[in-house]
Amino acid sequence: MKIDIPEGKDAIEYVWGDLVPGIGPAAARFSMAVYAHTTLGLREFEAARLRIAQINGCAFCLDWRTERDGERVEDDFAESVTHWRTTDAFDERTRLAAEYAERYALDHHNLDDDFWARMTAHYSQLEIVELSMSLGSWLAFGRLNHVLGLDTVCRLQNGPSPVPSRSTSRK
Repeated sequence: MKIDIPEGKDAIEYVWGDLVPGIGPAAARFSMAVYAHTTLGLREFEAARLRIAQINGCAFCLDWRTERDGERVEDDFAESVTHWRTTDAFDERTRLAAEYAERYALDHHNLDDDFWARMTAHYSQLEIVELSMSLGSWLAFGRLNHVLGLDTVCRLQNGPSPVPSRSTSRK
């Protein structure tokens, strides 16, 4: 851990709230909003989120599974995300979500016309913007937690989603 946490304080609550009260709570609200207001299907949402978690190396994010209406992705989903190019477990939207996450995090200067033609064939403009904002949240905050060492002290074992379950899947 790179930040000293006072005895008896929860590390995430302290760093994200007490330590930077003008920034942390706003960041936390944005982080929660991508779960509360998503219109993306659970599989594409989780494919993108997990790919960012894999790239960031955030233990907390890797351990997390989003739940909606009591449903989660299958246990081996993270393995499929690792092999998003070749897995037969993904439809085109899910595969594109994982690809977009990887390219957003590692190669955003090279999102070419071919990529955008494939994205716009499967995602609406609203969904592309929503996915882009979600990727930004996961990239920034997962990396922040990992870099500061918060991801290892706040690890969950497949904890519940940060907002009440609701059905938002679109196909």
